[in-house]
Amino acid sequence: MIVALKGYIERLEPTFVELDVGGVVYGLGISIHTSMRLKDCLDTCVKVLCVQVIREDSQALFGFFDEVERLSFERLIKINGVGPKVALAILGTYTPQSFAKILEDKDIQALQRVPGIGAKGAGKIMVELAGFFTELIEDRVEKNTTNNIKHEAAQALESLGFKNADITNALKEVGDGEVADVVKEALKILGKKK
Repeated sequence: MIVALKGYIERLEPTFVELDVGGVVYGLGISIHTSMRLKDCLDTCVKVLCVQVIREDSQALFGFFDEVERLSFERLIKINGVGPKVALAILGTYTPQSFAKILEDKDIQALQRVPGIGAKGAGKIMVELAGFFTELIEDRVEKNTTNNIKHEAAQALESLGFKNADITNALKEVGDGEVADVVKEALKILGKKK
């Protein structure tokens, strides 16, 4: 299974990209949002997250610039009646964050603006995805915040002369909190090891 590709963009369209990976060119279906993000990477090596869809009569690759969009796509295509084209249309029309808001507000009319989704399909998607996107996005925001705090704490500890390996081990034992709290806890652990 292909989960990501690293290479150079050979051709970019609003919903399709050709990626040269070491001389092999892969074609990937993409959302308009991913296409806009890839425009900034035309002359650099880029990593595209992938979902490989294998069916009885076809194989296709779909590419995503970020993890939230990829996870959203994977969840959408699990819904009976929502194929890759409709999932990409949803992700091309709305960002995962705005789509989560539509689901939260139960805004069926907004969902029907996506090409290929009628009233019945919109209702089914609403029921199947209740709470999914909100949890996904909150989880990602929480992880990013925690990672940033631990990164700042690591930099502070490094400036105090501690070794990276010791810092990493100490931060694994420390709970979440503000940067100052994390540094204090880590200092206690590092002090015991000396």
